Amino acid sequence: MSLEIERKFLLPEFPDGLIEEGKIIIQSEQLIDQTYLALHEDQELRVRKIKDLQSGTVEYTHTFKKGFGLAREEVEVSISAGIYEEITGIHKAVPLTKRRVTARWNGIVIEIDCYDQIQLMVLEVEFKSEAEALAFEPPGWFGPDISTEKQYSNKKVWRDLQQSHGAK
Repeated sequence: MSLEIERKFLLPEFPDGLIEEGKIIIQSEQLIDQTYLALHEDQELRVRKIKDLQSGTVEYTHTFKKGFGLAREEVEVSISAGIYEEITGIHKAVPLTKRRVTARWNGIVIEIDCYDQIQLMVLEVEFKSEAEALAFEPPGWFGPDISTEKQYSNKKVWRDLQQSHGAK
């Protein structure tokens, strides 16, 4: 199992100005449909459909995560479109949808998630170690650090979405 170490920030506005100035270089943009299959305490099982907006290619993943906060264990594997469709067809949940912009800023990779169903933008930065993550000094435009705030977790947002749609 690999360890995912990341910090998340509540992005107050999309950094169009920094992109126009060339300070942020966009590498890719994806549309992501994310459905949770099982949630229990600090464990989650989900599937994703990921469409690359530049190439049009679509990939499907199945992910298990364990833990909460800065560092979590993660196993992610590719699955076929058929398996994804079968699982989501049986599950009948409303997927959480978002646009992910992956970019380089100041020598690091950032991911900006812009959610479709709610007013929310989150910026994530992944690190090689917890020490590196804790030592990172984010600029003010990143917004508040929400790495350990459960109300902004994808699984919480997804659960709320199911309740608002009368599902699961």
